Amino acid sequence: MSIKILLLEDDLLFGEALVDLLEEEGYDVLHYPNGQDALDAIYHNKFDIYLFDINVPLIDGISLLSDLRGAQDETPAIFLTSHKEKEMLQRSFVSGCDDFLTKPFDNMELLLRMQALMKRSKAKEAECTGALCHDKVHKCVYYNEVALELSKKEYELLVLLMNHVNAPVPKELIYEELWTSADGGGSDGAIRVYINRLKQLLPSMKIENIRGIGYKLVS
Repeated sequence: MSIKILLLEDDLLFGEALVDLLEEEGYDVLHYPNGQDALDAIYHNKFDIYLFDINVPLIDGISLLSDLRGAQDETPAIFLTSHKEKEMLQRSFVSGCDDFLTKPFDNMELLLRMQALMKRSKAKEAECTGALCHDKVHKCVYYNEVALELSKKEYELLVLLMNHVNAPVPKELIYEELWTSADGGGSDGAIRVYINRLKQLLPSMKIENIRGIGYKLVS
């Protein structure tokens, strides 16, 4: 799954150089020269990290991040700025940034700081059971750090089993969680299909059939 970055930078040449650097590293980058365009993009996209300049047109980087944090947006954010004063550093962290780099900076330092931030963010967002990790924010399950391609009901069933790891999950609870009355209800056969599919996707994990009760994910 591609990591999506929002770059807010009004120096177009510098911004283009950063986009080239990040895309060479495999990131998906959207670059905006002013805070209003960046805010509009955030309404329509989910980003994994923000890279914000501070002095940009329309909405400055600090005001933008303050508003995002006020709206419960916890996306990791790094300020990239020419400011060196301690007061600006303090304002940046009060606004909710996770890191701060003063221009000019070393490209490798930026990449390393981004990687560290995203690793901490992923750990905070995810709940893990053995080789399985559930990213609740993005509604995705990773197996050995690779995102699983799951249907909606496969995802819901796997998360249910993970939430009750090492304990039997009754079939009645599975019906309740996976189907509504509008769906017409589920069936034992449908559950078996989803269980068999999960077993194929998780060769190192054990899903037991508890006769007469339901299923259990064994950690």
